[in-house]
Parts: sequence; C-alpha cells; structure tokens
Amino acid sequence: MKLNQPNAEIWVPDGTAVEQALARTTHMGISAHQDDLEIMAMEGILAGFGSQEKWFTGVVVTNGAGSPRAGLYESYTDEQMQQVRRREQKKAAFVGEYSAMALLDYPSSAVKNPAEKRPTEDLQNLIAAARPEVIYTHNLADKHDTHVGVTLKTIAAIRALPKDQRPAKLYGCEVWRDLDWMVDSEKVVFNLDPHQNLSAALLGIFDSQVAGGKRYDLATLARRRAHATYHQSHEVDVSEQISFAMDLTPLVTDDGLDPAAYVQSFIDRFAAEVRARIAKFS
Repeated sequence: MKLNQPNAEIWVPDGTAVEQALARTTHMGISAHQDDLEIMAMEGILAGFGSQEKWFTGVVVTNGAGSPRAGLYESYTDEQMQQVRRREQKKAAFVGEYSAMALLDYPSSAVKNPAEKRPTEDLQNLIAAARPEVIYTHNLADKHDTHVGVTLKTIAAIRALPKDQRPAKLYGCEVWRDLDWMVDSEKVVFNLDPHQNLSAALLGIFDSQVAGGKRYDLATLARRRAHATYHQSHEVDVSEQISFAMDLTPLVTDDGLDPAAYVQSFIDRFAAEVRARIAKFS
C-alpha cells in the first residue's frame, strides 16, 4: 500500500505481509498521536491480544513533533522526538500484539486543515484494505484541536467508502476530555478489567511522555478506576476499570448528518437532564 507521506510506514510486529495483516484486522484505532491508542482504544487492543480470530490494527496520523518534553528529552529536537515516539509506538504494537501499526507521519497542521485531503485519502485506503468491524477514534467533544481534526477526517474517509465497506461501529473515545458528563444511558461503556498488567505496560512504554513531564500512565489508569466507581451511584462496583465512548456510528450510516449538530445533541440532552433534576426538587 502506498501512503502519501515519504516517511509513512506500515509496520507488522509478527512479520506477516502487510496486505494479510490488514486483511485480518477486526478492530482498528485511529488516533492523532503516539500513545493515544493505548489511552482510548484499549477495548480493541484487548480484543486482539492473544487471539487468532480478532486482530487490532493501530493508525497514528501525526508525527509527534510538537510534544512537550523534559528531563532526558528536554534538549531533543523535533526530528529526534519524532524518531523516539515512532520507536515507542512500535514497541507498544509489539507488546500489545497488534496486527499492524500504520504511522502516517503528518504534521498537526495538515490534520487541522480542512482543505488538506491527503490524510483522509490514506485513512480511506487503510480502512478499505482492513475492513474492520469496529473503529475507535477521538470523541467530537475532545478539547484538543488535532484530535477533533483526526475524527473529522476519519468520518470523511469512511463516508467516501461504499456502505458495504464501512465499519459496523465507530466510537469516539476519551483522551483530552472524558465523557463522564454524558447521560448515562448514552454512554458506551468498555470494561477494561482483563489484563490490567498489559494496560499498565502499554501506557508505560511511552517514556518520552511519562518521564518527559506528563504522567499519562497514572492519570489514565486513575480515570478508568474512577469511572468504575462513580458510574453508578446506587450499585456496587461491577468492574475495576472502565472507559466511556460516544457512539459516532450514525455519522457514517447517514452521510447527511452534521457532526457539530450530532455532538450538540448529546450536550443538549445532558443540559436537559440537569435542569429536570433541579426542577424536580425545587
């Protein structure tokens, strides 16, 4: 498969041919940055881990050049950081037994530019080759511009495919804004209890971020544990770790549905629930 960026690559941890590795994919994660997949798409990673029937393929759209850095990495140039983050993502793909790891190598500016179509083309070709049943990406209420840009390009890529080549489910997951605020009945709940050691190991692989000034490993595991406890106020905990997602599937079954209006509808229902509860006791 030919990707648009000269330094883009598809890496297969077990050495299988790229075409076969993509074809066996059942779950796919499409993220903006290295380490986002391990934060947001753990359900898909767990589905493929140790399985010969289900396989997870990761896609990282940007090159990681603008990441914050401290300590050992404080003096690293953007070019050096790109190489470090690429190696870390490959290590995670190996440990997590991913089917394939696609590194598209775009600058963030390309993802945030609505007129830039090359990332969308790459995503369209990858999805067409893999035909995943489920795709995980960022949620549309995320507060990181590049994350939202990736989600919009993912939606555009899926809409460019014939309907029989589209995934059965598209989920918008948590990274830079969690989804605890959503109405409970509308949350997609992922139980992440299995292989908690693997979850911790994958988050810890990204040393350039963890030791470089951002404790994503501790924060992500803590958020999952907090969700498990605070999800239901009148029931005992049934899971130790959960994460939430927003179901974006209607956006790729109805091409006329506006993404901004769609996410606004979740916000409106949350606001209505808050108002109704206060009114009930006023």
